[in-house]
Amino acid sequence: MEKELQKLFGVSKSTIREALKSLEVQGLITISTGPTGGATIVEVPLERTLLFLQNYLFFQNVTMKDIYAARRLLEPELAAGAVPYLTEKHFRALEENIENCQPTSRDETRLVYQRQADLDFHDILASANPDPFLRFLCQMINEMLRRLVVFSTHTPPEEHAEFGCANAKCHTHILEAARQRDAERVRHLMRAHMDEASGFVERLNGQLDGRLILDSEMMPTPFKLPPGRS
Repeated sequence: MEKELQKLFGVSKSTIREALKSLEVQGLITISTGPTGGATIVEVPLERTLLFLQNYLFFQNVTMKDIYAARRLLEPELAAGAVPYLTEKHFRALEENIENCQPTSRDETRLVYQRQADLDFHDILASANPDPFLRFLCQMINEMLRRLVVFSTHTPPEEHAEFGCANAKCHTHILEAARQRDAERVRHLMRAHMDEASGFVERLNGQLDGRLILDSEMMPTPFKLPPGRS
């Protein structure tokens, strides 16, 4: 393959190898060795794409108000669009997420972790939505909120617990409407949820932590249902 590329582009072996290495680093190809080895084009991992976008936004003046303004528009449509495609497996995952995120502890670290886990509920809905662009936008925002949002250290744990209770209540109502295949009600409930969540984040003085994300910090791909029966 390298010889063919050298001939095609009229460059040296070292130039071709450098180019292939660059493509590999960008996640566009994989390179295997051996007699049957070579370069193979691969799908760019979602987590790498999210990393690039988040680092781009590092140089922009993005605020929590900006993020929630986008969520108010995107999340209701994402959730409503997912309703016809939700399976029993999705419903079980949504139920488990609600149970796991109930604020039963008053430990502040645990409460903040649960608020991050609340976002898994939205990723589960995203995994059922057939629109890849809408799904990507919402997953990108969810990852930003997980990785980059910090809350005031002076916030009482009771405030975080109240936020968690409100999220659990909203998620429960959304799940009930989704089980009834009522897409319009899901849309309405999700919009109200975004309005309420935005208010809580403001009260808790949530801020974006302005830093670059490194390759070593890359997280697993957002929620995917495990294999098995629907």
